[in-house]
Amino acid sequence: PLSGLSVAVKDNIVTSKLPTTCSSAILQDFISPFDATVVKLLQNSGADIIGKTNCDEFGMGSLNIHSAHGPVKNPYNLSPERVSDEERSAGGSSGGSAAAVAAGMCDAALGTDTGGSVRLPASYCGVVGLKPSYGLVSRWGVVSYADSLDCVGVLASRVKMAKRVFDTIAVHDDLDPTAAPQEIRELASQGIQKQITSSRSMGSILQGLSVGIPQEYFPSELSLDITERVRQVITQLKAHGATIVPVSLPSTSYALSSYYVLASAEASSNMARYDGVQYGMFVKPVPGTNLTQTSDVYAQTRSAGFGIEVQKRILLGTYALSADAFDNYFLQAQRVRQLIKSDFNRAFRIPNYFSDSPIPVPNPTGVDVLLHASAIRSAPLLAAKNSKFGSGSDINSDLGAYVQDVLTVPASLAGLPALSVPIGRRMDANASGDTAEEHWPIGISVVGQWGTDELVLAVGEAIE
Repeated sequence: PLSGLSVAVKDNIVTSKLPTTCSSAILQDFISPFDATVVKLLQNSGADIIGKTNCDEFGMGSLNIHSAHGPVKNPYNLSPERVSDEERSAGGSSGGSAAAVAAGMCDAALGTDTGGSVRLPASYCGVVGLKPSYGLVSRWGVVSYADSLDCVGVLASRVKMAKRVFDTIAVHDDLDPTAAPQEIRELASQGIQKQITSSRSMGSILQGLSVGIPQEYFPSELSLDITERVRQVITQLKAHGATIVPVSLPSTSYALSSYYVLASAEASSNMARYDGVQYGMFVKPVPGTNLTQTSDVYAQTRSAGFGIEVQKRILLGTYALSADAFDNYFLQAQRVRQLIKSDFNRAFRIPNYFSDSPIPVPNPTGVDVLLHASAIRSAPLLAAKNSKFGSGSDINSDLGAYVQDVLTVPASLAGLPALSVPIGRRMDANASGDTAEEHWPIGISVVGQWGTDELVLAVGEAIE
């Protein structure tokens, strides 16, 4: 079904014939002895794996500037004569995959999404980005960042292309212990098939569709241009038969804090395997090192091999898991995550079949999908002096880069499917305050209940 399709693969998904470095010096020249399940499925379906794409180191970042290979530049409006001050971020951490699709280098690309790493680059580069329901796509062969959040996602120029790739890789895999059981997949699929069939019999998936607009997804940081464009899309959906319903997800404001505690804690555990002994970089201990202390030996390799951002998250995560901080940080973050899941379950009409609830019960007053902006702004400048992220050495010089995930993190914490679709471009102002000619892409996200990926894709195609 994918014969002749060219697909690029993010550099944290292992391939036996190409290096897998995770854009980190610690894994330079590493080649896996096996292929990831998603890579095998694509190859068995006739797709051509044309190469690996740059990413933030081990998937840790929102702007694709934390890479041993250098930053990923947004290919939109990029030409040789443009000065470096006008170069913009492709988003992260799957920026290389989004840029490859946007530049026409491949038909589709695989990325990974932990807290928005597929949807954010898709929005910045003007392509389609799908984060599937957690557990639908195998993680076997994906280098772990945060196991309870990581998902393999798809980037493509059109929703139909993303669906073709997704349908190929969304199969149960016995090698993945986090894979959703087949019976749960079938239950979720049966729950939406009747609605999709009924809506399409009326001529459009939007007929009778209930679309929720979460009020908490319009933060003060959200660009006014993007807000206006989202409102235009909402008006168009209403004109085509959809019912627009305002909803509230009250725990949203705590999502970002919860995410960075949990993701960093899991990362600190996962990064412990990189010690220079079994594979990857090894730095010979300097004279005077106490060779009887393994920590002293490991530290030299890890300090040289890990980038600043990875080191920062390891330290944060290790502290969150320490005896003094475990209750106040890690457990509290887990409680917030559960509140966020409960908010979504109350909002949707279809129950969550992949939850701890013994008997999932539909909510007749709930909505079918949620709609919100994919990012708070268009692609930020890579140059510091023209950036709103501070005056340091790069756009990550303050906490501004972490705020990029504020709209994408909640769906990741809840394990829900989310699709970013390009809806237009916004006009930015240049450094002198005059209106520039360039128009930069923006995206809108469709979020559904767990297992309703087909419905999310159908709505995304209608918006497209």
